[in-house]
Amino acid sequence: MKKLKAKQAGLRRRHTRVRGKISGTPARPRLCITRSNSNMYAQVIDDVAGKTICAVSTLGPDFKATEKNGATVDGAAALGSLIGKKAIESGVTEVVFDRGGNLYHGRIKAVADGAREAGLKF
Repeated sequence: MKKLKAKQAGLRRRHTRVRGKISGTPARPRLCITRSNSNMYAQVIDDVAGKTICAVSTLGPDFKATEKNGATVDGAAALGSLIGKKAIESGVTEVVFDRGGNLYHGRIKAVADGAREAGLKF
């Protein structure tokens, strides 16, 4: 249990450090990624207004239609393309990427690459 608490505290500390440096504006909202062992969540957030512009998760019906697993790199790439398409439909073309304290590697990188392929710029 002590190891889990230390891991969670490190993630929280890294996420706080990242959030101190980036913020979403109306011109460039924040693309926030949250990752668990089995699922992923992506949101495009305007921090000035305090509003979520659009959101996608591996538990939603749009992702379920792709028949991919949310715990894999392929599933993360599909999630990235979905959030990219939804953001462009909402009128967002440029975002600031918030990795949520996670390393820019594996599934986090796959979401970013999928969003870039869908047309988002960051």
